[in-house]
Amino acid sequence: MKSDESIHPFHIGIPQADLDDLNERLHRTRWPDELPGVGWAYGIPRDYLKELARYWRHEYDWRAAEARLNQWPQFTTTIDGANLHFAHIRSPEPDATPLIITHGWPGSIVEFAEVTGPLSDPRSHGGDPSDAFHLVVPSIPGFGFSGPTRETGWEFRRIAAAFAELMRRLGYPRYGAQGGDWGALISRELGRANPDEIIGVHLNLIPGTAATAEPDAEELSRLTPAARERVLASWRRTRQWDRESTGYADIQSTRPQTLAYGLTDSPVGQLAWIAEKFKEWTDSRDRPEDAVDRDQLLTNVTLYWLTGTAGSAARIYYERAHADYWGTPPEPSNAPTALADFPRENFIPLRHIAEQTNNIVQWTEFDRGGHFAAMEEPDLLIADIRKFFRKLRETTGQLGRA
Repeated sequence: MKSDESIHPFHIGIPQADLDDLNERLHRTRWPDELPGVGWAYGIPRDYLKELARYWRHEYDWRAAEARLNQWPQFTTTIDGANLHFAHIRSPEPDATPLIITHGWPGSIVEFAEVTGPLSDPRSHGGDPSDAFHLVVPSIPGFGFSGPTRETGWEFRRIAAAFAELMRRLGYPRYGAQGGDWGALISRELGRANPDEIIGVHLNLIPGTAATAEPDAEELSRLTPAARERVLASWRRTRQWDRESTGYADIQSTRPQTLAYGLTDSPVGQLAWIAEKFKEWTDSRDRPEDAVDRDQLLTNVTLYWLTGTAGSAARIYYERAHADYWGTPPEPSNAPTALADFPRENFIPLRHIAEQTNNIVQWTEFDRGGHFAAMEEPDLLIADIRKFFRKLRETTGQLGRA
């Protein structure tokens, strides 16, 4: 039997009963105790979380966020047995470059609210219309409206294969890819596995390119002072990460189902699980709102809550950790690749390591911003994406134009 390749329009319309249930659960939150004076050291502080939960219940407006998301043309289709939800934002410029943009965890398509307009319609945002993109913004299988997944095995390589099929189904024989976090692994894999289709890959994280062992004196002696300091900083950041920040990944890589009960039953539990990462992984000082808009953060959390996908989103960690390639070096990619390096990213990448397995043609180091680049520093990210694909157009002509 021929598989169903049809594409169906999708409109977000959350039942009011689901919002009422969220409100009631927030009202009935059972709060834990907390040690005095520990700040963020033991996790997200109770007083801050109470404030955020109060705002979520009494001031945050999901309907306004829903209406804004519904301004994007959205669709679903079935690929490899999974329901795949995506926004497809075609540029008014007919010769725009197709670009698939992929989020990570604990993000969602909400991450891209501030970048889709300028990327798809630069003419209306003070930019050059030749920099326009036709945007495809998918929800990763298991996340949001692409969730939950119904079978095992949805690791990033399988996801990349599904996204490649999506782009073919949409009629884009040549296109670019962009992403951070899991979106970086998926986008890089798109370029590695589909060299005849991918124009270039723009990333704001390249996994596996930080220092993972303390550099020895001989290694450091061969470097310039600036390179030496970056290697040492990379090692210090990695060591701190390994000591303080791997708990969430260890749980999601081993027992995502056990975690799912708490996050699916308690909205404050879901809020704490995600908001903590927005504090730790952003260029913030005292709270996530130093770096990202509070309502946008809550829209992202609410999307996880309303779709009940805390567990199925976490499973991507389990699937990668149990894939047959886990623990092996990344396979080399020949796709032209750019990195936008934001200083508060979880790891400090080293170019000489990245170039061992990636075709690096652009490397930009910024002085501000963190893990959620599209939310924290949308203007910087937009400019870097435009610069990269403009450079590729100048060297390859009109390849990839739709």
